[in-house]
Amino acid sequence: MPYNLPATRVLMNSLRQVMAEDGETRSRLDQVVHLIASTMVADVCSIYHREADGTLLLIATEGLKPEAVNKTRMGSSEGLVGYVARTAEPIAIEDAPRHPAFSYRPETGEDPFHAFLGVPILRTGGVIGVLVVQNRTERVYRDEEVETLQTIAMVLAEIVHRISEDQSSAQPDRRARGQNGGNLRGRIFCEGLGYGRAVLHDPVVPAARFFAADQKQEALRLEQGLKDLRASIDRMMLIDGAALGEDPRDVMEAYRLLAHDTSWAEKLQEGVRSGLSAEASVDRARREHRAKLQAARDPYLRERLHDLEDLDNRLLRVLGGEESKPQITGESSVLVARRLGPAELLEYAKLGLKGILMEEAAASSHAAIVARALSIPAIGGIEGLTTLIEQDDYVIVDAEQGQAHIRPDDAVYDAYKSRVALRSERQAVYASLRGLPAQTKDGKTVSLMLNAGLDLDLDMMDQAGADGVGLFRTEFQFLVSETLPRLEDQIALYRRVLDRAAGRPVIFRTLDLGGDKVLPILNQLREENPALGWRSIRFALDHKGLFRRQLRALVRAAGEGALTVMFPMVTTPEEFREARALLEEEVAWTLKRTGQKPSKLEIGVMLETPALAFALPDLAGEVDFLSVGTNDLLQFFFAADRMTPSVSDRYALISPSALRFLRMVAETCQTAGIRLSVCGEATATPLAAFCFAAFGYTSLSMSASSIGPVKQALRSIDLAGFRRGLDQALNEPNDAFRNQVLRIALEHGADIPDA
Repeated sequence: MPYNLPATRVLMNSLRQVMAEDGETRSRLDQVVHLIASTMVADVCSIYHREADGTLLLIATEGLKPEAVNKTRMGSSEGLVGYVARTAEPIAIEDAPRHPAFSYRPETGEDPFHAFLGVPILRTGGVIGVLVVQNRTERVYRDEEVETLQTIAMVLAEIVHRISEDQSSAQPDRRARGQNGGNLRGRIFCEGLGYGRAVLHDPVVPAARFFAADQKQEALRLEQGLKDLRASIDRMMLIDGAALGEDPRDVMEAYRLLAHDTSWAEKLQEGVRSGLSAEASVDRARREHRAKLQAARDPYLRERLHDLEDLDNRLLRVLGGEESKPQITGESSVLVARRLGPAELLEYAKLGLKGILMEEAAASSHAAIVARALSIPAIGGIEGLTTLIEQDDYVIVDAEQGQAHIRPDDAVYDAYKSRVALRSERQAVYASLRGLPAQTKDGKTVSLMLNAGLDLDLDMMDQAGADGVGLFRTEFQFLVSETLPRLEDQIALYRRVLDRAAGRPVIFRTLDLGGDKVLPILNQLREENPALGWRSIRFALDHKGLFRRQLRALVRAAGEGALTVMFPMVTTPEEFREARALLEEEVAWTLKRTGQKPSKLEIGVMLETPALAFALPDLAGEVDFLSVGTNDLLQFFFAADRMTPSVSDRYALISPSALRFLRMVAETCQTAGIRLSVCGEATATPLAAFCFAAFGYTSLSMSASSIGPVKQALRSIDLAGFRRGLDQALNEPNDAFRNQVLRIALEHGADIPDA
């Protein structure tokens, strides 16, 4: 099959003429398949459209029997066409009938054809069809031929999409409220409630802009677009960077470096030289980044690919001018995206947002960090989101329960309004309790602390009425930077945290890296089960230089004030002793060189593995306090990942086995003289807080939004009476154990909203 760059340009020019013509969609597709077959010297060219039920319908062909059009249909898991649609990857086969996925359809007359090349037709991240060429002879398609067909598929996406629009044109306007589109579930990134019309983030390249009329002019336009993009990011760093705090600002700096990457720019210029417009060249790069992202497992690589895709989107908006800018009007808006980069989110936020929905599932992603800093209700991890919501759909973002309601009916909308009003009333009640202690009816006081990891989290201390910081996650400073933070940078961060706490206690958790939190500059080996692998204190003790530098920074930051440090995921007494010895060496080193040491040094351990629970007696007199890390502990206790829907119902703190275990830990610590605290999502509900407090846990650490509800609930209960009832329930649990515990709490005066 003769193939060269001039032939590709001829094909692109011919396609441009067809795309510019008026006419019925299917007749234009007939012209397209004829053009592709003749230019690429293929015996067959066919287009399959993905129908609403997921099947693939033959809608145009050159070379197969015409009567098969609109009749031949492949299942989503059937044949080579189904394989391409299912994997969203191209496939090139020398002899198709011998391939195990081949499905013979006699009505098409495809008997004499052997060589097969199929590519997905993609739009907004989803497969909407498949483009195929076939030849009679057995042959190997070259990489440049595959790339050409992928480019053509990109051009065809808008025409094929119109078929779906034509099919649904007779349907009523689904965007209106009242045409309920159902509920989607995801992971809460930032708590809250929001409502508005959907604004789709991913820009779509208009068909009319796929080809370069003047390649030299198009190259200049792309170059200018890149300059404008870089200038806008530089301005954003100057104007918005200081307001965000240290960690989000580091995220933005890494993002800025990617925008100045010369290899990315050269790849885009190559596309223009092949005959594509600047927009189409960027769109092609975006599709490549998405394809690589699907295959990438390394979290750091995925984050870089995410940021590159975000840069592609921003550049498309720059090239498109005013008409490509985010269409957010004065009406309330909810941003819907496959994934968001930090810079894009900042720009949208300036225009006003009521909520964010994303397919991206990582709560540690750059966008999630910035969303929390901006306090915008956000939910992530919604699979297939961008194919389920249309522009201007009405959407409720319920980031209290992790749900999105699409085109809610009036009953759902009225319930949402009531919840917003009730939320406002409750916030007023919680605000009135700000200066009061979390003291139960029978006089037991519990410290309610804040979980934090960013400068901006500390802004919530006074607003929430927190007694201090029960968990400061120190790893964020490492995760968002391209390089290891210097000793001076670490000292500055820890000093700011202590200053802003204004004398209130702060518990610094040392580096919790590894697992799903991969340090960018260390090439960590891929693990089969990273949650159980080389992470947390194991990682730190194997990188003593890195660990000691952090411990030195903590000691230096404390000066002559108090310092409280805890080590994560300790499983044996030996690990704790080794880590404690390193910290004490750094205290001695600092005293020798600066003449200063912390006036009070408290060293604790996180209980995140059942193994440590049975080693606690061996640490009596060595550990000052213990903090239960409920997220990992319950995951290991139940052998169930709380983020896996199929087993999430097996992950329950309010269960007889889990509470008996936590009671045993409390009794062991009380005997050994170890102070008890808890940090983790499980502390954030009043019922869980009652149980921990009843067992003798004196400090509970949680998100800022949970402190008010938990404080109100604790102030309403007779804790001693609840403890007696809870012990009895643990001896004689019934099948509805949570309701059994709830009833006991209510019997002893508990005021629990939505109980």
